[in-house]
Amino acid sequence: MSASRRPGTPSNLFPSKELLLDSCAGKRGASHPVLWAAGELALAHTELRTAAGPRGEIAIRRTSLVRHIDRWLAAELPSAHGGAHLHTESVGAVIDRLARYSVLARGALTDRHPEPELHHAWHRLSELALGYRDLAFEVGAGLRRIPDLTDPGLTL
Repeated sequence: MSASRRPGTPSNLFPSKELLLDSCAGKRGASHPVLWAAGELALAHTELRTAAGPRGEIAIRRTSLVRHIDRWLAAELPSAHGGAHLHTESVGAVIDRLARYSVLARGALTDRHPEPELHHAWHRLSELALGYRDLAFEVGAGLRRIPDLTDPGLTL
């Protein structure tokens, strides 16, 4: 990480929640590493919804994608301010959940779930997307720090 990085300027490190949701919906073409990983996580969650057999390989792929996001951000983010509050989970874990809820909400539409279930699925996705947006802003501004879970021996 270069010494010239200033806290509060990594806006290009965190894609907008809209771009993340687009990636989770399968809209490709993004060259940003976080958007690529979000799209791959959504594909993995889609496979999990329909998988009839063992799901171990999908879980391994998800873990790898979450680590990819976390390692990339750890290498690119400036250090947080000393008084920054610690977030409870990594950005990769948040994006994994966002991908999961994106798949569930879209599935609720195509599977024709009852209106209350459909509303609940989209509400969860909306809340998580707003939480991601807030987390991205706070980390980018140096107000919040994320746990360092980049240890290759750690399992999620």
